[in-house]
Amino acid sequence: MTDDAVPDLRASDADRERVAEVLRDALAEGRLDMAEFEERLDATYRARTYGELTPITRDLPAAGVAPPAAVSLHKPAARGDGEVDGAWAGRIVGGEGSSTWAVAVMSGFQRKGRWTVPRRFTGFAFWGGGEIDLREADFAAGEVVINCVAIMGGMNVVVPPGVEVVVRGIGIMGGFDHREQGVPAAAGAPRVVITGFAFWGGVGVDRKRRRNRGDRELPRGRDRHRHLGH
Repeated sequence: MTDDAVPDLRASDADRERVAEVLRDALAEGRLDMAEFEERLDATYRARTYGELTPITRDLPAAGVAPPAAVSLHKPAARGDGEVDGAWAGRIVGGEGSSTWAVAVMSGFQRKGRWTVPRRFTGFAFWGGGEIDLREADFAAGEVVINCVAIMGGMNVVVPPGVEVVVRGIGIMGGFDHREQGVPAAAGAPRVVITGFAFWGGVGVDRKRRRNRGDRELPRGRDRHRHLGH
């Protein structure tokens, strides 16, 4: 496929949502006024191709949309921890991500190990809990959004050293952990934005290195109670 053909590619609903998220951030930061925001948001949801989406965020700091990444048929070289060898470029792989959501209703969920974090992942927990572990993950983009909704439950997000964390969640009789926000990022490392809503629940954020073989992990019950405040 040639570069000239890219603007004619059909955009997906996910592409339009990514552009809308950039516009919402720009409005919150004062880069757009309400009239500009509404005009561009309307154009976003009417857009059908990449060529129509791209100009909407061209003058904003965050990239709004990019065409699908090319698929490589070559096996990647073995990698170490991005936080150790600085090989973050090898962990930002493009594409759509392994999964975009997880739900726990009076139960639990986990996303951990080798998986690809999409540009936007949503976790929902009602009377339950969830663990979103990014230590061994690849990333679909240099900035990803983890949207956490915890109602009488909780979630814990685990990031490796070097990753920048931004917390924007809202808590009512609950809260979001801000301890890891403001830690300087390593060169080329991704940015993880944690948003969402916690009602009678909590969203914790931990920064840990990847476990080596033979390492022991805290019992889940103890770890969950520590983060969720129960």
